[in-house]
Amino acid sequence: MTSKFYRASTLKRTRRTDAQIDQLDQQIISVLEQDHPQSVRHIFYRMTDPRLPEPVEKSDRGYRHVQDRCVKLRRAGKIPYNWFADLSRRGHFVSTFDDASDFVKRMAGLYRSDLWRDADYRCEVWAESRSIASVILNDCNQLAVDLYPCGGFSSLSFIHEAAESLNRSKNNRPLQVFYIGDYDAAGVLIDVSLKRELRAHLKNDIELHFERIGINADQVDEYDLPTKPRKESDKRSQHINFSVEAESMPANILRGILRSKVENLLPHNALEVAKVAEKAERNHLMYMVDFLRGELSD
Repeated sequence: MTSKFYRASTLKRTRRTDAQIDQLDQQIISVLEQDHPQSVRHIFYRMTDPRLPEPVEKSDRGYRHVQDRCVKLRRAGKIPYNWFADLSRRGHFVSTFDDASDFVKRMAGLYRSDLWRDADYRCEVWAESRSIASVILNDCNQLAVDLYPCGGFSSLSFIHEAAESLNRSKNNRPLQVFYIGDYDAAGVLIDVSLKRELRAHLKNDIELHFERIGINADQVDEYDLPTKPRKESDKRSQHINFSVEAESMPANILRGILRSKVENLLPHNALEVAKVAEKAERNHLMYMVDFLRGELSD
């Protein structure tokens, strides 16, 4: 397979002119207008495309430049903050309520109908990085599947906790796990290890199906993903001749692949049926809010 990796030295290392910075900004804005939210790493990989009028070098220096421009564009009001996905920093909050009616009202907005009640499978999504998880989080929420950002080779405690949550349920349907991670000497071993550890901790009567849906060798050619040579010092997975980070897959394509895989497991029209049921149940909960408010006012 021919590598599409190009060395940073082939790109300009001199300070960009104002016109070049404006061009880079327009490229970033255009990418986000077409598809959002995206992580900064996803945007960075899009900016390394040598076919762009103003590409950046595929290096730490290039990443820092794209990161800096993304900060400045947000602060200047040229890009909405919510067009960026970031799970790396999240606060921990305590919810409080004015009264019972306030509690029911807020909970009504969280009500979800069980999409998977009549499905033949249960489904989970595991991602190698929080960067990837942040990009697919909304889709996982919409499709009611649990999302686990494992951060590379996941801790045994993390995997054990995930398996135990399944073991405690009375649901013994087969479990389908979809995995997204880097295609490199280490990355191709992470999902193998994850599958092995999950199987070791799941009850024997839970059937496990495991599929890497990105990144795989076929996708590198199909989507013309940028590659770089493997590290000669890395003796793992000798059959892997190059590496491709999962963030190099355009976010909209990655989400499309994920949604297609998950939706194929759902019953026909499950999403549409659930939306109708959710609307009816939420209306019922709002009637309860009115009732509680009436009782509190007496």
